[in-house]
Amino acid sequence: METELQNLVFVWISVVTAQIYCRYISNLVHVGPKRLFFFLPVILLFLLLPLRLTTISLGGLTAFFVAWLCNFKLLLLACGKGPLAPPPPPSPPLSLPLFVAVASLPIKIGPSTGSAGAKNGGGGDGDGLKSPANYVTKCLLVVSLFPLYQRSDYVHEKVMMMAYSIHMYLGLEVALAAVGAAAGRLIGVAVEPQFDEPYLATSLQDFWGRRWNLMVTSILRPSVYDPVRSASGRFVGRQWASLPAMLATFAVSALMHELIFYYIGRKEPAWVVTGFFLLHGVAVVAEVVAKKALRGTRWRLPTEVSRLLTVGFVVVTGFWLFLPPLLRCDAVAKARRETIAVIECVKGLWSILRFISFNVISGH
Repeated sequence: METELQNLVFVWISVVTAQIYCRYISNLVHVGPKRLFFFLPVILLFLLLPLRLTTISLGGLTAFFVAWLCNFKLLLLACGKGPLAPPPPPSPPLSLPLFVAVASLPIKIGPSTGSAGAKNGGGGDGDGLKSPANYVTKCLLVVSLFPLYQRSDYVHEKVMMMAYSIHMYLGLEVALAAVGAAAGRLIGVAVEPQFDEPYLATSLQDFWGRRWNLMVTSILRPSVYDPVRSASGRFVGRQWASLPAMLATFAVSALMHELIFYYIGRKEPAWVVTGFFLLHGVAVVAEVVAKKALRGTRWRLPTEVSRLLTVGFVVVTGFWLFLPPLLRCDAVAKARRETIAVIECVKGLWSILRFISFNVISGH
């Protein structure tokens, strides 16, 4: 673990240094191919750096932040778009610390931040996230799964897969919220939550577009969806241009998930995860076509039914196509071991603090 922490420090010093370089280049070089040319070495570096890390908690998150989100933000910046591009006047450009934070971390800053926090159980002490009670409850739910893992040999496979799914979702949300809260406090801004209770989604569009991993959604829209939609409009018309754009967005997301899974397990892709996202892309397209066909009619599913069908489809297809490649990477076992190690570390620190406080109070 000591080597992993040393590698983590090296990786993030490299990331911050590279981001400072990119900020300097963006101030000197105009938008276009020339700026992209100067960014390409950094993009390649960001694809290689996660290979120095092996844990899922440190390596997996770093790969997600750097190889995916950061690289896409740099590609957008090369075109003068995205969260790193200078805002229109009279707003000032991003300061260097804010530029590095937004480039390197899954945080989104905007005028809607405050309302987002209020909508999602608000009161996150003004940081735009959900309430602390929300995240504490989710942490306790994750911890409650540990006894189940210890008896996994006696538990039905489907029950274990459901437990893994809950662990993955809650762990990812809490981890991203912790990073966002820490970054927000350091740079003095409010950030938006990354998840909006996806189990309440009433459609696949609602699930993927407005509730699940919203940082990815906000990056894929300007980098993939909007350009493909604009190009497709010339061939299929504006009414249907969104359909190929949706398919292209899910295809890019599939490839990036395959890359993240490779960083986690270092195993050759079996392209099963790609099947999961392409299937959902086709399902979202079918959903949009059905809504267009039924527009103007009174036929509509009750909210409870549409919610059950949406979540059921995500769970069933996830069990079929998403979880098996993740288990093949030994991700769940790694996450469980690393979580238990963190808990043991916290227990040890708590014992030390109690010992010190006892000695201070007793006068020794």
